[in-house]
Amino acid sequence: MSGTGEAPRHPSLEADDETPAGELRSGETVLMIDSRQRRYLVALQHGGEFHTHAGVVRHDEIIGSGEGSQFRSGSGARFVVVRPTLADQVLKMPRGAQVIYPKDLGAIWMLADVRAGMSVFETGVGSGALSATLLRGGAVVTGYELRQDFAERAQANVAAAAGSEALSRYDVQLRDAYDAVDPPRLTAGAATPTAATAHSACYDRAVLDIPEPWRVVGHLVSTMRRGGILVAYNPSVTQVQQLRRALDDGPWALIETIEVLHRSWHVKGASVRPDHRMVAHTGFLTHARLIEA
Repeated sequence: MSGTGEAPRHPSLEADDETPAGELRSGETVLMIDSRQRRYLVALQHGGEFHTHAGVVRHDEIIGSGEGSQFRSGSGARFVVVRPTLADQVLKMPRGAQVIYPKDLGAIWMLADVRAGMSVFETGVGSGALSATLLRGGAVVTGYELRQDFAERAQANVAAAAGSEALSRYDVQLRDAYDAVDPPRLTAGAATPTAATAHSACYDRAVLDIPEPWRVVGHLVSTMRRGGILVAYNPSVTQVQQLRRALDDGPWALIETIEVLHRSWHVKGASVRPDHRMVAHTGFLTHARLIEA
């Protein structure tokens, strides 16, 4: 207790410029939801306007309001405004490559058991959805990407979804993981990449989103710590077969392959049933742990 008799507030509960709490501000991205549950990501700016077929809402009406506020367009259409979740941002983010769906991102996060400060190797950066998920949780991510445009887009999407601070923990390299995987250049607390001598550091986790992950697992044996976790995302079961053969032939244990199916339900009064549409197969998730050879 403090001298005033009030319990001291935890620093994480104090709103500041980096905390998504309190009034909506100019420069923030918000989620606007109409009466039919259609969702729109909108970057607020003074003097701006949000236009749809249902009319216009001025940004200045939204700026300074609180989350959950409701607004009417000029034609009377109603919109609810909240801050977007990471899932909202992933589904709406600008993309070059196909993003991993939120249902799989959540499973990858749990299977890899990623924690703040861990060093994670990622290859197949694509549009940055997986990178943003890892970085939002405090990981230090080394990403290999072949295409410059994908790398730049991923960094922009990470900044939008995880904040500009996350870029200090994000080392994107234009590299081919099929050729080699070097030790991480970034460590927890490092502000910029530094030259790493061979085996001076190891990855705690590795997440692969590439067509031929079996060509990379051998490189990880020397650059990932024992007990580390590998998770691979592949759309095709034939890819999984080749990956499983490579894992079975190497120092890997606790190998398992799963898929995640997402089905929502219609619940309205006495009417309760599964929805007619669902997000079914998107990819297989294979995970394994590195052990002593």
